[in-house]
Amino acid sequence: MKLWEKGIPVNKSIEEFTVGKDRELDIYLAPFDILGSMAHIIMLESIGLIKSDELQVLLNKLKQLYEVAISGEFVIEEGVEDVHSQVEFLLTNDLGDVGKKIHSGRSRNDQVLLDLKLFTREAIREVTKSSETLIDVLLQKSEETKDVLMPGYTHLQVAMPSSFGLWFGAYAESLIDDLELVLSAFKITNQNPLGSAAGYGSSFPLNRQMTTDLLGFDNMNYNVVYAQMGRGKVEKIVSFAVANLAGTLSKLAFDVCLFMSQNFNFVNLPPEFTTGSSIMPHKKNPDVFELIRARCNKIQGIPSQISMIINNLPSGYFRDLQMVKEVFIPLFKEMNDCLQIASLALKNVKVNHKILDDSKYNYIFSVEEVNDLVLKGVPFREAYKIVGEKIEEGNFVPKKSVNHTHEGSIGNLSLEEISNKKQGVINRFNFGKIDDAVERLLK
Repeated sequence: MKLWEKGIPVNKSIEEFTVGKDRELDIYLAPFDILGSMAHIIMLESIGLIKSDELQVLLNKLKQLYEVAISGEFVIEEGVEDVHSQVEFLLTNDLGDVGKKIHSGRSRNDQVLLDLKLFTREAIREVTKSSETLIDVLLQKSEETKDVLMPGYTHLQVAMPSSFGLWFGAYAESLIDDLELVLSAFKITNQNPLGSAAGYGSSFPLNRQMTTDLLGFDNMNYNVVYAQMGRGKVEKIVSFAVANLAGTLSKLAFDVCLFMSQNFNFVNLPPEFTTGSSIMPHKKNPDVFELIRARCNKIQGIPSQISMIINNLPSGYFRDLQMVKEVFIPLFKEMNDCLQIASLALKNVKVNHKILDDSKYNYIFSVEEVNDLVLKGVPFREAYKIVGEKIEEGNFVPKKSVNHTHEGSIGNLSLEEISNKKQGVINRFNFGKIDDAVERLLK
């Protein structure tokens, strides 16, 4: 069944090629297609295109289908092109001609736009939730290890004193900034395209503000041509925001792999979190972090893939956009899996409390020595020269303590402020507004 059929059968090979993975991927869109149909028919009833008794019959059936969809049991049957066709087929099969009325005033174009936006904002919620959990783990580890010093590096050369508190807290704050970008992408996503039809509106007196409110959108894409231009653009923007999260997580994974090597010996994982070698009995490999790194690097390539599909398309709809779904929809599960396994693994990371006992790290305290002289009145350049000469002559004896007090330093990690920053970002998503709207719609 196809919504556009006119009685002329399509060549089988052409059909298989053009449908592609739509039937497989559209399963993810099913609950959102049903919610969109519910909002649309409520609006159609308000403008007289559906009778009130027909509306109730349709809503009751759609609510049943929604329960099937969220349970994971929704099926797009063989021969049915996509989720939109399947929903309309089920309504028509059970309710007769009244099921055919739901498509008035919309096109598959704005239907799939709507489905993707509803799917994306829920997927963003899941990524945000997983990111928040990881941030909390990092902040907790930062608090636990705030007094454990470690060397800091520039150019991969031993540089200055750092601490595990600083290291864990740095990644927490980095993820918070990544969520700021995710929030911006969410705001662009959370605008209603329904009513743009095939990209040029409708002669029906549609009430687009009603469907915007019913579905809990913050706003609508007002210009109907731009609503269609948003297909692909939204996916690129969102994937770029998620790719920034992946970039932070990839860097963190690289650090862990480096720090777990025997040459560093800064951190370790319990044996049950590592894998071994088929010929080397001593090996305990950080495979989980290596795979996080690889998967996150793959995720960082997705915005480029989407760009290459969409960047030479003029305005209007083109079937090229179907291909975006194949790289976009799976993105979120992969990102969530990485965030969740990282949280689990990092909870169990143990740090080495005695790193700085090794004399090769003595010189990280040279800057502390310079600063001490400056505080005693020695000009900085002179103090720098004095300490440099001691190092060259082999007479430098470090005082292995630090006294940093400013915000964000070793002695003042500002963890409460970072946590508050995180909560401020989370609150601005305002997911509760969406929940309230969906709950009212389902009632």
